[in-house]
Parts: sequence; structure tokens; C-alpha cells
Amino acid sequence: MDDLLLWLLDTVQSIDPVARTLLAGLAVMLETSILIGLIVPGDTIVIIASFGVTTPLEGVAMGLAVVVGALIGESIGFGLGRWLGPHIRHSWIGRRVGEHNWVRAENYLRRRGGVAIFLSRFLPVLHSLVPLTVGMSGFSYRRFLAWTAPACILWAAAYVSVTSLAAGSFRDLVDQVHFAGYLFVGAILVFLLIVFFGKKLLHRLEARHLDAPDADAATDVKD
Repeated sequence: MDDLLLWLLDTVQSIDPVARTLLAGLAVMLETSILIGLIVPGDTIVIIASFGVTTPLEGVAMGLAVVVGALIGESIGFGLGRWLGPHIRHSWIGRRVGEHNWVRAENYLRRRGGVAIFLSRFLPVLHSLVPLTVGMSGFSYRRFLAWTAPACILWAAAYVSVTSLAAGSFRDLVDQVHFAGYLFVGAILVFLLIVFFGKKLLHRLEARHLDAPDADAATDVKD
């Protein structure tokens, strides 16, 4: 186990830090734009890329790249929603997403306003649909950024810090503790389980806003 993990970390760290950081930012940009997030595993790429972080400076650079990538991707989604939203919705890929998901995103934004933008970063499917939906609504771009930027920062900080610290701790312990590899894998699994069940809980808490009939929706999306 330890040898396999050391090989994995060495392989990731052998990639040029600049290239690795840019790749993570690009992956997140693609994940958060034009519905590509439904097929591009941006969070997985960020986790693997963060395994290669060896210094605080690299960690900060990785976090910044992920945040900037997410904001660029969501801004692209917002712009496309503003100018091409209905065309995308009725395109082949829009139909593949499902009309019910578009309706849920619209209703969620209408009910929760800016809160929906913030929380959508942590909700499956909606993190790709909401930027487009916001672009099609009356929400201003400045207000959109004000809500989505904190969510992107929180998301990036959690993924980059946990995975890079776990990898660094494993390297420190591997020569001292014979089950260090299991501790490393366990830490990553616990983190992923917290993320998974956290999303499930958030989805359950927000279900009444996601799935309630549209007639009950508030009309102000500018909160």
C-alpha cells in the first residue's frame, strides 16, 4: 500500500508545478461552464493535482488557480445564459439535461435568490445549471459574482487544503508508521464521505425550495 501511494505521489509531483496548477484551474473552469460539469470530474482532478502540493506557496497557487478557474467557468455560463440561454436549453445537450432540471434551477433561483447561487456550488447538477439560469434571469453579473465568489473560495480551500495536507502527512509518517498508507486513504475517504453526505443533507434541507410547485415561488430574485 505504502509503495503504491508513494509511486502515485511521486508521479503527480513529477509533473511541473505550473502545469499541474494550470490543469486544475482548467478542469474546474470546464466543470463550471456550459454544462460540461456534468461530464468533467473537476473535483477529482483538483484532488489528484493537490496531491503534488509540497510547499505553502504551491498550495496558495493551487487554491487561487481553482478559484479563478471556477469564477471564469461560471462567468462563461452566466454570459451564455444571458445571450444564448433559450437556445442552449432547447439544444440537444439541454434536452439531455432534462426539462425538469431546468425548471428546478429556475424555481430554486426564484425562491432563494442569491442564496441559491451560493449553495448551488455544492449541489449536484445545479452547480452547472444555475450560472446559465442566472444569466437568463434579471440577476446582475455583479450580484452574481458577489454570491458565487465566496462559495468558490470555500470549495477550493476545502479540497486543496485537505488533500494536500493528507499527502504531506503521509510522506512524514511513511517511514515511522507501517500503516501510514491506510491512514492516508482513510483520511481521503472520510473527506469524500463528508462531502457526499454533506451534499445529501444540503439537498434535503433545500428540497422544499427545489421541488415545491412554482406557484408558491417568490418573485424577487435580486435579494
